[in-house]
Amino acid sequence: MTHQVEERAAEQTAVARDEGEKSARRVARRRRWRQTALLVAGWAAMWLVWEYGSWYLGGRILPRPLEVLAEMVEILRSGAFFSDFTASVLKTFAGFAVAAAVGAPVGFLMGRYRYWRAFFHDGVTIAGTIPAIVYAVLSLIIFGLSNLGPILAVALVSAPYVALNVAEGIRGVDKQLISMSEAFGRSHREIRREVLIPTIVPFVFAAIRMCFAVAWKVEALTEVFGGRNGVGFQIRTQYQLYSITGVLAWMFLFIAFMLIIERLVLAKAEARLLAWRPEERSTAL
Repeated sequence: MTHQVEERAAEQTAVARDEGEKSARRVARRRRWRQTALLVAGWAAMWLVWEYGSWYLGGRILPRPLEVLAEMVEILRSGAFFSDFTASVLKTFAGFAVAAAVGAPVGFLMGRYRYWRAFFHDGVTIAGTIPAIVYAVLSLIIFGLSNLGPILAVALVSAPYVALNVAEGIRGVDKQLISMSEAFGRSHREIRREVLIPTIVPFVFAAIRMCFAVAWKVEALTEVFGGRNGVGFQIRTQYQLYSITGVLAWMFLFIAFMLIIERLVLAKAEARLLAWRPEERSTAL
């Protein structure tokens, strides 16, 4: 009799769990449909505003959206965009790698030890408040017309954000959880792997997404000032030709690919890695 009651309870638990999963999937599906509808409505509104602005100001000052779209298609067809975009991506990712290699250890020390926090805090804060254009100009002065200038500018802009977010993630770790782990004989390596790293992952993704938005701007800005290739270089070329259509076409191609990387790479990776958190579970479904 007791065995039958236990089996019935287990079956009821499994059914409840399945119903909960189905309900969560339905909620996630409805949320995605609402977000898609709002996204389409937002783009349609911007398109109408642009059309009105082009009619009001004139096509020479603000080309119509279809003219810019035709120029974008021509750039893609010629193959010029992919070579320049690849150059910009590689320089940006190289700057990210340098920023992570410097910022993550500094942030770990700042969050873990008071002495290192006092040692690094003011310098990291000041580095994060310096305008990106200053880093771009300094990089060009130091390295001139080379690929190292944009890489250095991206690294200098991104490293403070990485350090501060990692430090806040380390400081947010539950001290009682660490004490309990030590009481159960966990080694320092196990505590880092199973307690500290899972805690700081959301902060690391926040730093990546914040740096991602800033790094592309400073990288393109550096290329506009003194690059030899890349999207910023092409924008400067179109500016020298007084082609507003060309400038807008390269700008919107740049924006489109950045949105694709942000939504299809960063957002999906974040949702998968943080699926264990209740607030992220519906996104990962």
